[in-house]
Amino acid sequence: MYYKEYGNTGMKVSAIGLGTMRYDEQDVKAGRFEKCAEIPLYALENGINYWDTAPFYCDDKSEIITGIALSQVKRSDVYVTSKTNFSTLGDHPSRDDFRRRLETSLDRLKTDYIDFYHMWCMLNLESWERHMEVLYSFFEEAEREGLIRNIVFSSHMQGDDIETVVETGKFKGMLIGYNALNHRFRQSGIEKAYENGMGVVVMNPLGGGMIPNHPEAFTYLTEGTDLTVPQAALRFVASHKEITVTLAGCTTKEHIDDAVKAVENLEEYSAQEIVKQFEGKGASLNNLCTGCGYCKGCPKEIEIPKYMDAYNQYIFTGKKKSILDRLDNHWDISKEKVLECIACRKCEEQCTQHLPIVERLKEIGEIS
Repeated sequence: MYYKEYGNTGMKVSAIGLGTMRYDEQDVKAGRFEKCAEIPLYALENGINYWDTAPFYCDDKSEIITGIALSQVKRSDVYVTSKTNFSTLGDHPSRDDFRRRLETSLDRLKTDYIDFYHMWCMLNLESWERHMEVLYSFFEEAEREGLIRNIVFSSHMQGDDIETVVETGKFKGMLIGYNALNHRFRQSGIEKAYENGMGVVVMNPLGGGMIPNHPEAFTYLTEGTDLTVPQAALRFVASHKEITVTLAGCTTKEHIDDAVKAVENLEEYSAQEIVKQFEGKGASLNNLCTGCGYCKGCPKEIEIPKYMDAYNQYIFTGKKKSILDRLDNHWDISKEKVLECIACRKCEEQCTQHLPIVERLKEIGEIS
């Protein structure tokens, strides 16, 4: 296994981390938790020492399963995470609400402390600011008491908003979605975090299944390797020097084997070097939005990069309903906002790919 330093913490973590959202569904429903726990144990045997979990994963059983595994190994051999936010605590949480949630996670994980505790799923700066105002002092208190070792955050924000959070200096690391589809959308964020001595963990390295489900569009990632498209997509992310851990959601031991192979003899490059390396490749993706964000600044405050990201789903699947699924489940925004478009085409003038943004917004607004 290839290891990297987690920011300025002095912790050495595996380049591949175990995402615990994908324990076998049938085993979870049947209560075969010990069997599911074989996955993190096998991951550790193969050098994966970073395990990422959270409340609600796997019908709210992921922390329990992960704890069964954690109790069978030397605690200091594993870095384990969990998460909390208003969704887990209620809209107006108190210190006691926060403490009960944290103690529940500690109890389920069978541990006295959590290595990385996330302020979870910050969708935008407004959400982050409210979480900071209400919850951050509770995180600090728990850190002083040794219940959590590092305060970190997870986010679906775009690069410049991530930069704003990073520059506060309030966090040791962050968890973001980053992959061969959206890397330009968040590149500046990971660069800023790296510069500020933060660890960067990546979720969704396979684009929510889009990459393995459309391998023909991503064969360029495999050039010069003996890797499969999913393995090459993992390696694409892990090879960034700015990225510390690439999470792989694993259901089987074979999934772990695949993920481990992806980082064999890994070589690290800067984000800028990687962009240059892949510039112009994947010609079949020319009609996809790359998430560069140059279209921002809509006079009607339409979050165009997010709508164009959702439109990518339609390009791949041919199903317009997939646009709404992406807007609802990933971005938590509705299609109605696009109806405010005044077709000024400022966004199209700034689009580096010359995409028909106004036409796409209109299509989204017409989906029933």
